[in-house]
Amino acid sequence: MREKGISLTEIVQEKYLDRRLKKYAESDYYPFHMPGHKRQMESLVNPYRIDITEIEGFDNLHDAKEILLDAQRRIAGLYGADNSYFLVNGSTCGILAAISAGVKRGGKILIARNCHKAVYHAAYLRGLPVRYLYPIINEAGIQGMITPESVECALKEEPETEAVVITSPTYDGAVSDIEKIAKVVHSYGIPLIVDEAHGAHFGFHSYFPETAVRLGADLVIQSLHKTLSCLTQTAVLHANTSLVSKTNIQKFLAVYQTSSPSYVLMAGIESCIRMIEEQGEELFASYVERLSDFYRQTNLLQKIKMLNNEKKGDVVWDFSKLLITGEELGLDGKKLYDLLLKDYHLQMEMCSGNYVLAMTSLMDTDEGFARLLQALIDIEKRAEGKEIQGRKESEKQKNFIEQVYQKNVKRFELADAWEREGIEIPLSESKGYAAGDFITLYPPGIPLLVPGEEITAEFIGNIRECFRLGLNVQGVSGNLRIKVVN
Repeated sequence: MREKGISLTEIVQEKYLDRRLKKYAESDYYPFHMPGHKRQMESLVNPYRIDITEIEGFDNLHDAKEILLDAQRRIAGLYGADNSYFLVNGSTCGILAAISAGVKRGGKILIARNCHKAVYHAAYLRGLPVRYLYPIINEAGIQGMITPESVECALKEEPETEAVVITSPTYDGAVSDIEKIAKVVHSYGIPLIVDEAHGAHFGFHSYFPETAVRLGADLVIQSLHKTLSCLTQTAVLHANTSLVSKTNIQKFLAVYQTSSPSYVLMAGIESCIRMIEEQGEELFASYVERLSDFYRQTNLLQKIKMLNNEKKGDVVWDFSKLLITGEELGLDGKKLYDLLLKDYHLQMEMCSGNYVLAMTSLMDTDEGFARLLQALIDIEKRAEGKEIQGRKESEKQKNFIEQVYQKNVKRFELADAWEREGIEIPLSESKGYAAGDFITLYPPGIPLLVPGEEITAEFIGNIRECFRLGLNVQGVSGNLRIKVVN
């Protein structure tokens, strides 16, 4: 087991955030999580020295005509978009703006059920009746792609739909066939909006899928900070469309973005993009070599497995996401997550029922990959030597994540239910009521239950299982109470 420096327990004893962050930055904890700069970037000067407002000579993001317009044109050229827009309130504001611009108030929208909560928030703000596309769930219980066939079927049933919204890649890295879906959607004369927040690195190397920007999507939202060398909150909205007006996009970006956009964040975006333009080929080649070597090495493990190590069936993966399971050792996701964090100082992005997710980027180091590989080898040896005690789960327990994202009966539309006053009752007594709030596993931020959907006995059991496994459930209080409406 690795000799460790200062522990996380010691770090969190510091009560001031700035000092706690400094202490954490000086520790040996390695970030297998976003942001994608992995704390490796040092190109920007002291942020206080360049933190300005819209002064003479520095343009205005909400009416860009000079340096900011040029920067956005360069990023559009890099990705192959007609127009690209800086986002300094994260992909969230881009999703809100894209849906608001693409669907009139009260219009019908078709969304993937595994969309981020920001998509649901947009539907609420615009009073949009929501209909769902359900993703394929693979053999590991992970939500996968949306099929073109399911989109075609849904649009035939809902011909008044004004836009389709899907997430690709998903939080776990499952990728949909955007090109075929775009053709289906466009045959109905409506736009396809793709939440590609986790795919800003797509299209720069053949090891990764092509970006939706080049595959026919109308509006594509990317979080630069998730998988590239950019600061948290930085993102971009790409537009390649005649179906959504540029005026509408800009109008709603002005609504959902701050009126005081950070020049530090915008400089970070431009610095990131310039690095890709000037060094991208070399950086991505090294990154792919590290990933490929890691997958080859983990193939030699006996019991710890990579759930996305190869293409299985119809699922296409983004291999930058490492989905690691110790299920054969009796280790659930939370147990493996805690072992990696506490014993090896490796911070994963998240844990799920039976696996952990490690997010990588082109800024990861050889040392980081080597530490993770050695930790997995060590954990396997310790578990087989009975130093680590696992336990076997029943099939129901192993697959409960698949069950928790079930099709729920809609009693009320989202906006109607969320605006009702409601009451809070014990989860155990909520069967048959309609949810009054979102119930969400975070991460990844996908609603398990949407306001207005009926609560079932099975759902109650699945939420209890989430708590048993130590997963982060939002919308259910610590004493297991839930808001319901009638």
